[in-house]
Amino acid sequence: MKLVSFQADNVARFGAVKDQGIVELGPHFKDRGIASLRQLLAADALDEAKRIVEQSAPHWKIDNVTFLPVIPDPGKILCIGLNYRDHVEETGRTVTENPALFVRFPESQVGHLQPIVKPLESDHFDYEGELAVVIGKGGRRIPEDRALSAIAGYSCYNEGSIRDWQRHTSQFVAGKTFARTGSFGPWLMTVDEIPDPSKLSLQTRLNGEVVQKSTTDLLITGIPALINYCSTIMTLEPGDVIVTGTPGGVGAKRSPPLWMKDGDIVEVEIGGIGVLRNAVVAEES
Repeated sequence: MKLVSFQADNVARFGAVKDQGIVELGPHFKDRGIASLRQLLAADALDEAKRIVEQSAPHWKIDNVTFLPVIPDPGKILCIGLNYRDHVEETGRTVTENPALFVRFPESQVGHLQPIVKPLESDHFDYEGELAVVIGKGGRRIPEDRALSAIAGYSCYNEGSIRDWQRHTSQFVAGKTFARTGSFGPWLMTVDEIPDPSKLSLQTRLNGEVVQKSTTDLLITGIPALINYCSTIMTLEPGDVIVTGTPGGVGAKRSPPLWMKDGDIVEVEIGGIGVLRNAVVAEES
């Protein structure tokens, strides 16, 4: 299934893409207090949702809704830095023994086809195409050999970064969580559609030009190890998001630097999932 969070008639909703439309799932689960995709995952109700989608016609045309971030209300957005060797090399850093971990916050992300915002404070707005992993069945100290069973599905992520603010200190968060600078979508492709996440192609395009191109088998720390590492530190919960890292080719390391600007179109495409597309707008003073 392609599960989506969206807005229609000024109401936040969730459902699944079917036949160029969306089957809304919320009304089927209203009596159980399930009002979001995160809550659907927490209720372990994906199989039930799949049966509903198979038996239902779309309620909404896909062109008549506003996409929200796949999980608009995650408890955690855990980001992995420096997780492709070509990106480590272009930054002049060295591979670390353990994953470089930092966080984003829900305010920092928008959905598919929604504008990402270059803030007033900086012109150093950079793209980072990444694979996002969404947790379906949480837990603590999840072993690597059971880690894939903890996943609900996968999505695309543009981990937009304000590079000059990122360099204020050795900690990344200042440049990583400006409001509406990242994007998450277009949908959650459930794990039954992607049995092996280590064999996915990843491409980022800026105004149609390919600026990043890689495959997920080149991750330094693979997805099972990331889940094990993060769940050793904290309890992973349904709807938590792990953004697995970006490959080489970021704008900051080009000569001259290639920054996103007002009017640009940025796309992140992952094979087997789809294309996350956003326009760039400059924040108004």
